[in-house]
Amino acid sequence: MSNTDTHPDLVDCVVNGEHHPDHVQVIQPKEVSLGGADAMQVRRTLPSMTRSFVGAWCFADHYGPEEGICMDVPPHPHTSLQTVSWLFSGEIEHRDSAGVHEMVRPGEVNLMTSGHGISHSEVSTPRRELLHGVQLWVVLPEEDKDLVRDFQHHVPDLHEDAGVRAKVLVGSLDDASSPVRSETPLLGAEVVLDPGVTWEFAVDPGFEHGVLVDTGHVDFDGVRLDRSTMGVRDAGLDHVRLTNPTDSSARMMLLGGEPFDEGIVMWWNFIGRSHEDIVRLRKEWNEAPDDRFGRVRGYRGQTDRLPAPELPPSLRLKRRFRRGRER
Repeated sequence: MSNTDTHPDLVDCVVNGEHHPDHVQVIQPKEVSLGGADAMQVRRTLPSMTRSFVGAWCFADHYGPEEGICMDVPPHPHTSLQTVSWLFSGEIEHRDSAGVHEMVRPGEVNLMTSGHGISHSEVSTPRRELLHGVQLWVVLPEEDKDLVRDFQHHVPDLHEDAGVRAKVLVGSLDDASSPVRSETPLLGAEVVLDPGVTWEFAVDPGFEHGVLVDTGHVDFDGVRLDRSTMGVRDAGLDHVRLTNPTDSSARMMLLGGEPFDEGIVMWWNFIGRSHEDIVRLRKEWNEAPDDRFGRVRGYRGQTDRLPAPELPPSLRLKRRFRRGRER
């Protein structure tokens, strides 16, 4: 998924110090439009003004359920990241400059590696009108930022136990694991809790953990989370406790990973390590997109690609760290 905002707000994120492992930080979503007035709205929790990462997870959009509203994102670029697409309902056609043509369907994880550079398009299909899912990004570490383009598709098994149902997208959870490769240690899973169920399970104490609620309400280590909110806990504890306090099922995304301590600059759909990186990437995409990012074939939208917006001439982008921005 692309950031289609042509006039993004400039926000200097405040420094967010370490929390005690018992503390759950609550991140409220920001409403973002993917296009014009009639475009689909998404609810974004990462990045936020108070937190940049959960492990190496650096971007989280929650959207839908939307009926009769189309996702049609023209070819756009990515660098130095992996995108993770996960649907609860609907269907999206993915095309990219590595020659991949794949349908994104509920319960099937698609992980695209941009590395040095990739372009792709995303279009919802008319066969399934109700669109509902999450789009996630993972930042690549410095040593892997220029990987070759890649695409992984996996259908995780459903694991059930005493009112808990889980599907593991990446990493391991309880006795389930995923073959999907990541360049940093990660956990990504969909979890559904039946009414009144509490699930306490072991986790890697070296991981940060985040819970993004899709439906219902969830208590994350005793802290109430509503729909589209994310609760985040710093590394240090070896267990997580999730409770569904309501009389209907609750569904959430569980994210985790080792703390990501590198500094990055994330602007529009690019990740770089400096202001100069972003200036160069923007220029390459707008002036010679095929050279670095390649061409998406088969997209049938109204424009052949989404141009990168202007960078304000007086703005110098600062690196974003786990604890805030450069000063």
